[in-house]
Amino acid sequence: MVLKKEELVFEKKKTDDTKCWIDKEINRINENKKELKIKLVELEKNHKNYNVEFEITNKLYRNSLKNHKKYNEAKIQPYFARIDFKENLREKESFYIGKFGLYDSETEEEIVIDWRAPIADLYYSGTQGKVIYAAPIGKIDGELLLKRKFLFKDSQLLDGFDEGINDIILKSGIDEEEGNTLIDEFLKINLERNMSSKLKEVVATIQKEQNDIIRAGINKPIIVQGSAGSGKTTVALHRLAYLLYRYKDKIQAKDILVIAPNKLFLDYISQVLPSLGADEVKQVTFEEFACENIGIKSEIYSKHKKLGYILECKDDDTKTLVFNSSKLKGSAVFRIIIDRYVRFLERRDINVESIMINEYVLFDKKIIKKLYAKDLSYLPLNKRKNEMERYFKGRIKEKVRFICEQIDLKYYDEIYKVKKTIKDEEQRRKVIIDLYDRRDKDKKFIHDNSENVVKKYFKKWKDEDIIKLYLEFFNNKESFYEVTDGRIPQILTDYMIKELNDNFNRAVMDSDDLAALIYLKFKIDGIEEKYKHIVIDEAQDYSAFQMEILKSIVSNNSLTIVGDIGQGIYYYKGIEEWDKAINDIFKGDVDYVPMTQSYRSTVEIINFANEVLKKQKNNLKPAVPVLRHGNEPEIIEFKTDAQFANELDKVLEYVQSQEKNNIAIIGRNLEECFKIKDVVDQYSDYKWHIIKEADDTLNLERIIIPSYMTKGLEFDCSVIYNCSDKNYKNIELDKKLLYVVLTRALHLEYIFFKGNKSKLLE
Repeated sequence: MVLKKEELVFEKKKTDDTKCWIDKEINRINENKKELKIKLVELEKNHKNYNVEFEITNKLYRNSLKNHKKYNEAKIQPYFARIDFKENLREKESFYIGKFGLYDSETEEEIVIDWRAPIADLYYSGTQGKVIYAAPIGKIDGELLLKRKFLFKDSQLLDGFDEGINDIILKSGIDEEEGNTLIDEFLKINLERNMSSKLKEVVATIQKEQNDIIRAGINKPIIVQGSAGSGKTTVALHRLAYLLYRYKDKIQAKDILVIAPNKLFLDYISQVLPSLGADEVKQVTFEEFACENIGIKSEIYSKHKKLGYILECKDDDTKTLVFNSSKLKGSAVFRIIIDRYVRFLERRDINVESIMINEYVLFDKKIIKKLYAKDLSYLPLNKRKNEMERYFKGRIKEKVRFICEQIDLKYYDEIYKVKKTIKDEEQRRKVIIDLYDRRDKDKKFIHDNSENVVKKYFKKWKDEDIIKLYLEFFNNKESFYEVTDGRIPQILTDYMIKELNDNFNRAVMDSDDLAALIYLKFKIDGIEEKYKHIVIDEAQDYSAFQMEILKSIVSNNSLTIVGDIGQGIYYYKGIEEWDKAINDIFKGDVDYVPMTQSYRSTVEIINFANEVLKKQKNNLKPAVPVLRHGNEPEIIEFKTDAQFANELDKVLEYVQSQEKNNIAIIGRNLEECFKIKDVVDQYSDYKWHIIKEADDTLNLERIIIPSYMTKGLEFDCSVIYNCSDKNYKNIELDKKLLYVVLTRALHLEYIFFKGNKSKLLE
């Protein structure tokens, strides 16, 4: 319900008053900032070394910088909602909710409530009437009297809506005459806005099902199966901001890791966390994470390139080998194989010699074997060796003293013999002096070199080149067949060995090998540090092996895992069903949440894409669109390149006439994208640019992009190029690819085909 005139006047006055207050607060912050800066300069002059006062002042100065930035941003839009709440036995209070909590520095009163605060939960999940919310002091009972949402434009309050988010009717397929219309006008306005080149924060429009995930506890993994357009990535990122607020005494931004599908996607989401005050969270691809930990600097043959190769490959036998190699290397079976290889290395390592210096035993091989194979067997291999080296170095003085006593005894016996056997006094004296000199020289050598001997022994013994070890695993036939128990078919074994060696000789690393390599490194060197929370996006594309690795580097299994099996274009090595991951990886101890509501696309686009989803081999419920209507997706046949370009220009002109800006032509693979580029360069009146995997920045205006790189992205308009029966066959991979590309458009969608239309569209 739109606000009455007098209500809107009141809220505009309230907004103006809040902005005036923010101006005063900014002035206070500026004064405080100047004072702290002067104090810092003075402290730096007078105290060259570290001191507590300097650190405290520096921390206060950094906080003032953050507050300055926060209050300046809040001045544009101080808040987005208001709730009226009457706690039991208390008076009614109005709370204004914004992206940041804003405090009056003089009164210490909270003028604007942070969206992550406990009471703000009532805005997202509460319905008018009796409610309870969980506060740090316990559960608070009361009555929710009002939920009001504000619409701002250019920093001015335009309008307000008194509507409960839970009152939105989010169904489709029923005639609007039956009353099934979109009640939440505020949400509708936000959904109809144009797409930008970056994903935005959505604190004002978070829905109840999204809010429940965002505010879930931290000490248990959560798997979110989110339909295309359900906002799963946005929810995951907002969840991080919430966790940093809720557990600020236990977790910091540097303790969190986000694993994203590719660099383009990282650029696409790059503004969300900084805009929510969580800009120090590390965001990387799995490939980057692995290379950083292993120390790989060679070129990576990425999963996207491999999928591109698979899509272009005409040789079914080769394609099968690529599939099977990827599937094996990503499986739990391959993790077991690497475990067996580590045990093989352990047995190899046990064949050691004593640590010798000259003819003396510094440390006997029996004690070395006992420490390595028994006492320290709970540690990774190199950590055992490091611990032993540290232990032996601590005992060197004792050992040197013992060896020097042996040297003394040895020379004492020789000197005694000389005294007995050489009669000539002068000759006897010379021999004895020489023996004393040799004794002292031997003792000095032991003193000077024992520690270095131990150091060299362990340096030689440690395995420091993980890639070399991995190559040896494949290339040593005897150990390979022992470790694999000869269960890998010979044709697949030969293919994997040849592929690995060819890649190594070309200084290329296949991304399929990264899971085994980083796991091997962890088994050899151990895990240096663990994160306190990890987000995995597009999780369906990660193998069981990769998921096990990510699980191993986080404390308390604290993971937010979001994905969509329906978009699992790497299904041959990724997760085909969540139940298997839940049971095999997490042993059932995980919260599973489906999100079927789709906020991205119009009803017409989602219903069209759902017909392809239904053809897949999965039990997923089709996405349920928000009742935001638009044009039906249009299927257009073309016979020539010129005809395609001519029709494309008409589409572009219509899209621009609708004040939409971001339009993508989606090709099946990169090879097809280059073909499209040639066509539009020759026949179109407009300039287009290709998005390639190596790109690390994203401009979504008039792009040509391969199908597999569109995941997670969205456009005002999508143009699917040549959806023919040759390009999109009735096979599982093509069903998933087509579903992905059909769910990228917010407002408009066009499907072109040449020849026979794909049966997947029927």
